[in-house]
Amino acid sequence: MLFTPRTPRVVAARRLQRRRDREATGRFLAEGPQAVREALARPGVVAELFGTPAALDRHADLVALATGGGVPVSPVTEDALTGLAETVAPQGLVAVCRHLDVPLDRALAAAPRLVAVLAEIRDPGNAGTVLRTADAAGASAVVFAGDAVDPYNGKCVRASAGSLFHVDVVRAADPPAVVAALRAAGLTVLATTGYGADDLDDLADAGRLAAPTAWLFGSEAHGLPEALTAAADARVRVPLHGRAESLNLAAAAAVCLYASARAQRRP
Repeated sequence: MLFTPRTPRVVAARRLQRRRDREATGRFLAEGPQAVREALARPGVVAELFGTPAALDRHADLVALATGGGVPVSPVTEDALTGLAETVAPQGLVAVCRHLDVPLDRALAAAPRLVAVLAEIRDPGNAGTVLRTADAAGASAVVFAGDAVDPYNGKCVRASAGSLFHVDVVRAADPPAVVAALRAAGLTVLATTGYGADDLDDLADAGRLAAPTAWLFGSEAHGLPEALTAAADARVRVPLHGRAESLNLAAAAAVCLYASARAQRRP
């Protein structure tokens, strides 16, 4: 039997495209085989897997992973899948996942060496891309601080390319309290700003990036709140050697996170 757009379970899942329903249920949608694969790799995360018959046949390995983990697999019509997906050309699979939130104190108890803090970043594509970059650079936690985008927004989930399921995801309402907790846990807190007094290359040359570090990133439109830049241990600018006026958020975050990753991995 194929579920249709009117099947109650499909209707309930489709509501997860709205933030208020994600918050109320503690669940979100992960779309496409890559995201589904990474979600299934974390036991207990996937609550249900929807797929068209063609997609379920094409990705039999994911169906086996789901059934082996006790996850219900629900075949749906093309129309039902289109309603669950948010992309123009859906790939036939959508998983209902449980929220992954980790309290800040628990994330810090693991003694992370690299943390990314997304302070008041509201663009889901930017947030997901920075999360993906942080994961690639070896960060073990990503903090969504203050009035930041919902990390379970569909566009953010897709932009993370599965990295959402690899790191500790922390949501914290009070950015200054986050900075205080990071410092108390022994991390150097660095704020990124185009007007910073410290040059990233100079910090790297001086060996100041080898210590456990938390990077603060602000929105592309407004940057970091002044209170956060003031609270950081250093205000860091990425050097511009050409004529470009600036880097976008995702590029600047990649440069900073990989500078720390390289420093921390030197013998």
